[in-house]
Amino acid sequence: MSGEAPTDGEIDAAAGLLVDALAQSAFVVMGALTRIGAAHDLSLTQMRALGILRDRRLRMAELAGFLGLERSTLSGLVDRAERRGLLARERSADDGRAVDVFTTPAGVRLAECVHADVHRALLPVTGRLDAGEREALTGLLERMLGSARP
Repeated sequence: MSGEAPTDGEIDAAAGLLVDALAQSAFVVMGALTRIGAAHDLSLTQMRALGILRDRRLRMAELAGFLGLERSTLSGLVDRAERRGLLARERSADDGRAVDVFTTPAGVRLAECVHADVHRALLPVTGRLDAGEREALTGLLERMLGSARP
């Protein structure tokens, strides 16, 4: 293509290849997450909640927004996690009407274990890239997803 603008056909072919590669990578990641979640008796949503709360405390409404859940659905998820000793709730110090949710020490340990398991499970594919390629891919994915670090 030596400096010329790509044709519609070339854009479509390139976009199709990208979508195929993204789908294949999603299948690999989801397979690993599903296996790891099952090994720890966690649903994918429970894993996401632990990951989100691993290093912060959020209001229930904020967590519901991050997870894309109705508050009543989130309440049931948090109830189950509380019974397992993974999450806890308490009134917000800033607003007595709001309820904060956070990980317990057991929840932090489990989140760290799950994170390590995911890293090990994906190492066969991420390990095919050298350090520069991994950094470049991370930057591209963050930019694509709108989550680039400042």
